[in-house]
Amino acid sequence: MDEPLIVERRDSWHKLILNRPDKLNALNPSVLAALIGAFDQAEADRSCRALLLTGAGRGFCAGQELSDAIIPGPDNPNPDLGGIARSYHQGVIARLRGLPLPVVCAVNGVAAGAGANIALACDVVLAGRGASFVQAFVRIGLVPDCAGTFFLPRLIGEARARALAMLGEPVTATQAEAWGMIWQAVDDDALSFEAEALTTRLAALPTEALAMMKRLFAASAANTLDAQLDLEARTQAEAGRTADYAEGVRAFLAKRRPAFTGGR
Repeated sequence: MDEPLIVERRDSWHKLILNRPDKLNALNPSVLAALIGAFDQAEADRSCRALLLTGAGRGFCAGQELSDAIIPGPDNPNPDLGGIARSYHQGVIARLRGLPLPVVCAVNGVAAGAGANIALACDVVLAGRGASFVQAFVRIGLVPDCAGTFFLPRLIGEARARALAMLGEPVTATQAEAWGMIWQAVDDDALSFEAEALTTRLAALPTEALAMMKRLFAASAANTLDAQLDLEARTQAEAGRTADYAEGVRAFLAKRRPAFTGGR
């Protein structure tokens, strides 16, 4: 049986490939558990300084698979979809956002439902121009999960977020870039190269500083301006004690490229 998630280990980063191409990489408990395991392995690997997430085949992820456990029927008239969200989806998003590593997502083809929102939870999102993002939940009478109602309003504004969720209409990669939903749309045949180059670039940057940035952006959603300014000052003090800060200053004064070590 094929692994639901392929992990390719590079010199300084890991590539995670959703591997159910015959199902458009639809999510099931095996895929979601494998993702959490891969995040744990990446954090434990001191040589890993970035992650790249993508999908095998012609699509990134079609969302949650409609298995027998969640399809209403005579023996299961009220399936516990909330339990599935709490057991799997919440864990994936929390783990992804809490990783002290930058995570790049390369969206190839469709990213629908939970698949779209997992992509949007990543730190930097690239998409092939043939890709699309669909909040498909409404098509089967459900609501967005995997923090779609958290990310979308913050990325594109509440008016667009509400319309996308309520209408379930697809957004092209080009439109997603124009709206600020993703970082960049690229030609489909260049997606893999561009995503790997970006991940390699991030892996060479000061890892601790990137992790601190992730914490700052996460806190900003709930902080007041004064609280965020105070947190920035305390975090800047922490950053100033890292070896990569010392190296960055030495390199700047010597007019050379810094050689950051990551410091994890």
